[in-house]
Amino acid sequence: MEFDFTLPGLGRPRSSRPERVSEAIKNELSVLLLREVRDPRLARVTISRVVMSPDLKLARIFFLVPAGTSHRAAIKGMERARGFFRTHLARTLNLRYTPSLSFFYDSSNDEIERIDELLRQLEQEREGDAPGS
Repeated sequence: MEFDFTLPGLGRPRSSRPERVSEAIKNELSVLLLREVRDPRLARVTISRVVMSPDLKLARIFFLVPAGTSHRAAIKGMERARGFFRTHLARTLNLRYTPSLSFFYDSSNDEIERIDELLRQLEQEREGDAPGS
């Protein structure tokens, strides 16, 4: 007899704690970027999401930069401020371990803009090919 372990209710339930911690980290870092950080490379940088590891020891932080701003410079600025961010998180969040922070540029907006542009081009081609033009 074989058991199907993919049935709902079997196995270890997924914890909501990593999601709560990631939301708290996102909020704290957003406030820090707005009020405390003086690095011009981080001006108008926005935290888009934070993904926590299940053991809460690693936080992957995804961020956006305004159009026309280099995301490479922003990554360098975020890396430079890593210690400042971790110290603030250790003081404000009640966690056993302060997570290691890794920073990633969130390219999802770039992909959305590229797809929108492709769809606009298709629409223009259809209008040009329409009978009666």
